[in-house]
Amino acid sequence: MQSPEEQFLPPDPDEMRPFFRKKTKKLINKLTSVQKAVSELIHDGDYISIGGFGMVRIPSAVLFEIVRQKKKNLSFAGHTATFDCIILAAGKAFNKCDISYVIGLEAFGIPKQTRKYFETEVNCTEWSNAALAWRYKAAAMGLSFIPIRTMLGTDTGRCSTAKEIICPFTEKKYLAVPALYPDVAIIHVHEADIYGNSHIRGITVSDQDLARASKRVIITAERIIPAEFFRNNPENTTIPFYLVDALIEVPFGSYPGNMPYEYFLDADHIREWIEAEKDCEKYSAFINKNIFECNNFNDYLNINGGLERLRNLRDIEYLIENKKES
Repeated sequence: MQSPEEQFLPPDPDEMRPFFRKKTKKLINKLTSVQKAVSELIHDGDYISIGGFGMVRIPSAVLFEIVRQKKKNLSFAGHTATFDCIILAAGKAFNKCDISYVIGLEAFGIPKQTRKYFETEVNCTEWSNAALAWRYKAAAMGLSFIPIRTMLGTDTGRCSTAKEIICPFTEKKYLAVPALYPDVAIIHVHEADIYGNSHIRGITVSDQDLARASKRVIITAERIIPAEFFRNNPENTTIPFYLVDALIEVPFGSYPGNMPYEYFLDADHIREWIEAEKDCEKYSAFINKNIFECNNFNDYLNINGGLERLRNLRDIEYLIENKKES
């Protein structure tokens, strides 16, 4: 449901500075539960952004809990957002979306119910993936906008809130894209210490800028590790503790997506999900079984093969990584 030129959040850094100034920088234990983090840090009407990309390193446990707790009227950044978007759409959790790359699962196909939801119930403002990433960059830098060349002269640019400007030095034309300051960022990482220092192996996408741009940051981690990992080698710190508000240990927390170097995506389950979306009744039953009838993320893992299936996915990922190295 297209509604061009709707600015979902103000880009003014001066409105954000008082919040960031008061945010605690204490080195304290931030371990909590998924249920508590979602209940206390995500409110109806919030703007949320998700780390990772597509079906890779997504914070599935928190996304499922958002739906389970029936959060509503969220705004959502559709930046390289496919399966995370599909999970949230299952609960109709958001009604506004800064949209760049959503819904489609490449070779797996298009989830029909999710697509219908976007076409009928979601207000969308368009961006390119790069433009959304640079909006985080602008916010992380404490700016209200950043000049880019992407989207100039395109329908995507016309369906965004970007403004054409002239460079005062060269008189060249640029597109000014507004900074994006989300209420909540949700990011899944490989490992973290109890204070929230986090380490991502491999591509970080825009997660470092996202963490700096957001009011509140929820981190889920495959494992909790000693703080010495960061203290002895500061370069291991992808996201520093003072940006993080809540930390949850969630092994296999990106399932059914891929966690690089940890486990492969569950292609069979993803196909099952896409197939269920072809029929309203089957879709409703599928969502009830996999979300609402599960008390937590572990229940969801168990009904979809449990530890044996997860070990198989881990073996597949290890085989792929070994082939790359050989």
